Amino acid sequence: MAKKGNRVQVILECTEHKDSGMPGTSRYISTKNRKNTPERLEIKKFNPILKKYTIHKEIK
Repeated sequence: MAKKGNRVQVILECTEHKDSGMPGTSRYISTKNRKNTPERLEIKKFNPILKKYTIHKEIK
């Protein structure tokens, strides 16, 4: 049988875009190691709608 790994897929969503009230969303899919980073990820990624780098937080 295959062993279940610690690496899981997570969805990152822009926080600034959510607060601005503009239509659409900026989301990215990434992976993280559950064992090394049990808390939620926060990464600066490019938001194509706002045309600047913003903080994207992990959602569930």
